Amino acid sequence: MTNPMQIIKSLFTLLVFFCPIFLFAQTTYIPEGSKAYQAIDRIEIKQGQNNIINFSTLKPYSRRSVVQEAEYIDSVDKQPGSKTNLTSTDEYNLHSILMDNSEWVTGSKESFLSKKPILKNFYVTKPNLVEVNTKDFFLALNPVIEFKSGAESGNSESLYYNKRGVTLRGRIANKIGFSTTITDNQERGPLFFQSRVAEFNAVPGVGFYKKFKKNGQDYFDGRGYFTFNVTKYIDIQFGYDKNFIGDGYRSLFLSDDGDSYLFLKLNTKIWKFDYENLFMELMPQFVKNGDNLLDRKYAAMHQLSVNLTKWLNVGVFEGVIFGRKNRFDFEYLNPIIFLRHIEGTLGSPDNAVAGLNFKANAAHHFQFYGQLLLDEFQANKILKNDGYWANKFGYQLGIKYIDAFKINNLDLQLETNRVRPFTYSHYDSIANYTHYNQPLSHPLGANFQEWIGILKYQPAPRWYVDARAIYYKQGLDSAGINFGSNPFELYNTRTQDFGYYVGSGRKVKCMNASLTLSYELKENLFVEGTALYRKYTGLNNVNMFNLGIRWNAARRDYNY
Repeated sequence: MTNPMQIIKSLFTLLVFFCPIFLFAQTTYIPEGSKAYQAIDRIEIKQGQNNIINFSTLKPYSRRSVVQEAEYIDSVDKQPGSKTNLTSTDEYNLHSILMDNSEWVTGSKESFLSKKPILKNFYVTKPNLVEVNTKDFFLALNPVIEFKSGAESGNSESLYYNKRGVTLRGRIANKIGFSTTITDNQERGPLFFQSRVAEFNAVPGVGFYKKFKKNGQDYFDGRGYFTFNVTKYIDIQFGYDKNFIGDGYRSLFLSDDGDSYLFLKLNTKIWKFDYENLFMELMPQFVKNGDNLLDRKYAAMHQLSVNLTKWLNVGVFEGVIFGRKNRFDFEYLNPIIFLRHIEGTLGSPDNAVAGLNFKANAAHHFQFYGQLLLDEFQANKILKNDGYWANKFGYQLGIKYIDAFKINNLDLQLETNRVRPFTYSHYDSIANYTHYNQPLSHPLGANFQEWIGILKYQPAPRWYVDARAIYYKQGLDSAGINFGSNPFELYNTRTQDFGYYVGSGRKVKCMNASLTLSYELKENLFVEGTALYRKYTGLNNVNMFNLGIRWNAARRDYNY
C-alpha cells in the first residue's frame, strides 16, 4: 500500500522541479472587441500560412504572441521580394498593435511616446493613462468608457448605454502577469433586447442585473485573472473572464456571447501543436429571488490544433458539462485523456460533445474555415434522413476575403451556421450546454440555419466601416411542445422520436442588418454612429440609430 507521505513528497518534488522554470516570461491577453483582432486576421491571411505561433483559433490572443507575430511580419515586409504587401493602413495597424502591447516589444519604443504628456505623468505614452515600465515591474492603467444615445422606431423611450470603469494590467518580476477590468453599466437597449433580458432573466453577455429606471438595466461587470508559466511552452491562466474557440464570427464550441465564468486554462504551444485545457465553474438555470447562494455546475474542454501544412490548420475539440450540482469530478482533471471515455466510465451521466475544425489560407487573400460539432448521432439514422431526434449536431462554414476586388483594406466575410434540434440539451437541467441562463456557444441555441455577411473597410488609418447582415430561420417550441430549439428544455420532454428537422416547430425568420462608422480620435478612443434594421416574424420592423464615444471598450452589439 502506498504511503500517503510518499505521495506528498512526490508532489512536492514535482513543484520544486517546476519552480525554477518560472523564469520564462508570462503574458496577459488582448481583450475581446479590440481592433487588433481584425489586423491580426489580415496579417495571417496575407502571410498565407499558419506560422509556428499558431494562436488565432483560440481567443483571447496572447499579447506576447501577437507582438512576436507583428514584429516578424514587420521585418519580413521590409525584405526584397516580400509577398505580404502591407498597405500604409496595415503598417499603421501594426504600429498600433506594438504600441498597445509595448511590454513585449523588443525594438525601439520612441514612437510610442506622447509629444505633450498631461501633467508630466499622464499619457507619457500614447495608449496608456498611466504606464510604469521598470526592470521588475510593468503597469498600464486606462479608463474604460462607452456612452451611447439613440432612438428606435415604435419606441417612445430613448435608448442609452453608459459604461464607466477602469482596466489595469501588469507584470511582476517577469514571472506573474495580471489583468483586471471593472465597469459599472446602465443600459436601455431596443425592445427586442429587452424581450431577451426578460426571457433569459439575464443581460446578454453579462448576466446579473438590477432594474434601472423605466425598462433599463443596471449591472456591474468585473473580470480579472493572473498568468504564469510552468515551462517555456506552457501558459497557465486563472481568473474570471470569457473564452472563444473558433475562427468564425460565431462559435459552435465555445463563444464569448454569454456571461463570464471562473476558469483555469492551460495552453501548450510546441512545434506545430497548440493544445488548450479549460476547466470551468458555471451556473445552471435559476430564478433569482432575493439574496441567496446560487448553485454551480462544472465543465472541462480540450482543443488540440495542429498545422498539417504551412497553410492548413486542423483541430479536434471535446467538452463535457458535469451533470452534478455543486460537485467537481476530479476524473476530468486529466489533461490528455478523452473526456468521453471518462464520462462513459462514470455511467454516462454528463453532457459530452466533440468536434472538428479547420482553417486554410489561400492565395494571400482568402481564408476558408469551419467547425463540425457532434453531440449525439447514429450514422444509420442520418442516412435514412427520418429526422431522428438524437442526431444532434451542427456545422459552420465560412470564408474571409481580404483586400477584396483589389481594394486595399476592404475585407469581406461570409459564414453559415446550422444546428439540428435538441443539440446542446440534456435529460437533466444541470448538464445542458449553458451558463447563467444563456447558451455557452451560439446565442440562438439550436434548431436554426443562419447566414452572416460582414464587410469591414478601413479607407484611411483612422476610419473604420463595419457593415453586417445576419439572417436566420429557426423552429421554436409551439403549443407547449418541445421542438428542440431551447437547450434549457429537457430532451426527454419531446413528444416523438422522429420527424425533427431544422426549422421544425413554430417557424420564425429574422434579418438583422447594421452599419457602423467609426473615427479614432486618439489611440483606442472612437466616436461612432450605428444604424440597425431588424425584421422578425410577427413583430414590427425595427429601425434604430445611436451615436456615441468608446474608449478602451468593446462595442456593444445587438446581433441576434
